[in-house]
Amino acid sequence: MQIANPLALPCGAVLPNRIAKGPMTEGLADGRNHATERHVRLYRRWSRGGAGLQITGNVQVDRRYLERPANVVIEDREGFAALRDFAAAGTEAGNHLWMQIGHAGRQTPVHVNPEPVAPSAVPLDLPPGRFGPPRAMTGAEVKNTVRRFAFVAEVAREAGFTGIQVHAAHGYLVSEFLSPKANRRKDEWGGSLENRARLLLEIVRDSRAAVGSDFPISVKLNSADFQQGGFSHEECLEVVRWLDEAGVDLLEISGGNYEQPSMMGVRAKDDVATNRVAESTKRREAYFLDYARSLRRVAKLPLMVTGGFRTLAAMEEALESGDLDVIGIARPMCVETDLPARLLDGRAAEAGRYEAEIVPARAGLAWFCLQLLRIGDGLEPDTAIDGPTAIALYKESEAAAAKALAA
Repeated sequence: MQIANPLALPCGAVLPNRIAKGPMTEGLADGRNHATERHVRLYRRWSRGGAGLQITGNVQVDRRYLERPANVVIEDREGFAALRDFAAAGTEAGNHLWMQIGHAGRQTPVHVNPEPVAPSAVPLDLPPGRFGPPRAMTGAEVKNTVRRFAFVAEVAREAGFTGIQVHAAHGYLVSEFLSPKANRRKDEWGGSLENRARLLLEIVRDSRAAVGSDFPISVKLNSADFQQGGFSHEECLEVVRWLDEAGVDLLEISGGNYEQPSMMGVRAKDDVATNRVAESTKRREAYFLDYARSLRRVAKLPLMVTGGFRTLAAMEEALESGDLDVIGIARPMCVETDLPARLLDGRAAEAGRYEAEIVPARAGLAWFCLQLLRIGDGLEPDTAIDGPTAIALYKESEAAAAKALAA
């Protein structure tokens, strides 16, 4: 099977197979935003589950600007022992464990910080109440952010993580800098695509200097924002060329942001109107496979797609086509933590389709997050939780985490 084949990365590291546990926010940190025994339980279980690569959820570089209250944050070496335990558990079975590094930017929830930062003072086009209006970062703050990313990369290697992923997608800070809709700066960090991509490329450059040439550096990048005036697919192609030249080892392709959540399988109207959505079952199953095919024309580095893959047949077909190199599986592994092992040894031909059981559909994020909380607490996933209950329990958990953060 194609998914069982190892993959040699440009830096020389080798993934033992082509299945990756895709990055998902965990919400398992303590009130100081340190890793905990809950991370150890969850990632040990995933390590034993057979994926050749695991990528963590958002590890934040600045405690003032979080994606959610219980993110892990690294600003110094406090909590290093817990990070080391996290890494050891997550690599127990000989797989890779990469730390995803990010900054929430203007998508910082208001209960974390009512005044987030962004490239420019452009608020999210969403109903009021969830996110405060952002202020534009100073040039010194932008440069400090580059240093923060590189420092976290260095700590990740020291702690035993086997690679990093720079989060430059989904409308978080680095993605905001790439978008002309969110980035209206007139200095060296805005305007031309070269300037808008400067933050990402400097993060990659300085992180490489911090971790050395033999340590995998990945980037998660939007194939497009799917918004009028946002980061376009044509711009993505050019950024991918630059990432190739910068020595990135793996590119995970995604799309969208909180305003247009294509990463959740929600299609933009203009995407459908221009017939970019493929009609085959395989392409409908993997949200961004068509974009991977397009990027393959310019990308020398290995490509990964996460989002929508459910059947072994579709995974094998995607790998055999050469359109991508790594299959990312995310939400199903909130329930089936051993799904990769069962796909690899023939015990499974597809993942469960849990979204169909969740009512209402908007409860999906809460439902899957709750499964991770349960595993972190040493419990089994509970697929009997219904949508309204999931929403209520998720809100309760986030409120408790925000209270602990404030304390």
